[in-house]
Amino acid sequence: MASLRRVPIAHFANGMEAALHIHEIVGTAGDGPTVGISAAIHGDEQTGPQIVLEFARQLDPAKLKGRLLLLPVANPLSFEARTRHNPVDDLNLNRMFPGARGGWFSEQLAAAISREFLEKIDVFFDIHAGGHQPTVDYIYIRNAENLSRAFGSKLLYRAKPGVSGTMYEGTAAAVTDKRAVPSVVIELGGGLVDQAPYVARGVAGLNNMLRELKTLDGAPAKPPEQIVMSGIQIIRPTQGGFIEIAHPPLGERVADDALLGRIVSPYTFETLEEIRNPVKGGWMVLSHLTRNLVQPGDYLFMVGHE
Repeated sequence: MASLRRVPIAHFANGMEAALHIHEIVGTAGDGPTVGISAAIHGDEQTGPQIVLEFARQLDPAKLKGRLLLLPVANPLSFEARTRHNPVDDLNLNRMFPGARGGWFSEQLAAAISREFLEKIDVFFDIHAGGHQPTVDYIYIRNAENLSRAFGSKLLYRAKPGVSGTMYEGTAAAVTDKRAVPSVVIELGGGLVDQAPYVARGVAGLNNMLRELKTLDGAPAKPPEQIVMSGIQIIRPTQGGFIEIAHPPLGERVADDALLGRIVSPYTFETLEEIRNPVKGGWMVLSHLTRNLVQPGDYLFMVGHE
C-alpha cells in the first residue's frame, strides 16, 4: 500500500507555498522497521531523486516487511534552481539540522524534515551526488558498516567526528546518529554525464541494503572488494578557466604527486595552473569528467587515503 503526504512549510512573498512530499509504502510481507530514504538535500544533486523514483517504481510491497518513508526532494526550491544552497537565504540545508521553527527559512525547513521524517524512522539512507559539474562515488561508514558495505560501492569512508571535512555537524544524518538510528550516507553520480548507470547502481544498492536488513526477500549480494578510507582531501583551484582532466577514473588509485588536471584559459589558451595529487596512497572519489568551466575555489577533486 502506498500513499503520499504533503507537508506545508511556509508561504513566500510571491504567494507560492513551500511543501515537502513524503511517500509512505507499507509492506505486506510482515512486520519490520520504518526505513527512511531522502535525496536532494542539496538541490544541485539531482541523481538522488531519480534513484528514489526508479526504486519506488520497481518495488513490490508484497515482498517488503515494515514500511518505507521516501522524501525524494528534501530541498524543493534549491532543487528547482539546481543550487547547492537554498536561494531564499543562501544557506546550506545540510548544516541546519535539527533546525528551528523560528529561524532562517532553511532552519524552518530542517525543523520540518526532522519533525515529519527523521524522527519517525528506524533506519536512514541519505542520497547525495557530485552536483551540477563534478561526479562522485563513495559511501560513508557511520554507525551501520554492514549496510554501508551492502550498498556495493568500491570506496567507503570511515568518517571521524571533529575532523575538518569529515563528519559535519548540522547534517540530517547527525540527527539520526543522536537517536542511534542506523544511517548510511551515499555519494553517487552527478556531473554533466549520463546518470543512467548511477541510477541503476543506486536502485540496486538500496535493494541490497534492504535485503541486508531482512526487510526485502532474498539474500543480499556479496559486495566487491572494498577499500576503506580514513580521510578525504578536497582539492580546489586557485585559477578559473577550463578544467582538463589528466588522472585515472573514479574509484582508481592515484599516484603520489600525479597530475590530476590543468586549468586552461579559454581566452589565451595558456595553462594557468597544474593540479597535482597531494595525497599519498590516494584514491579518486570526486572529479569533473568533462571539460567544465570552473572558478577559483570550486570543488575540483576529492582524493581519499586508506
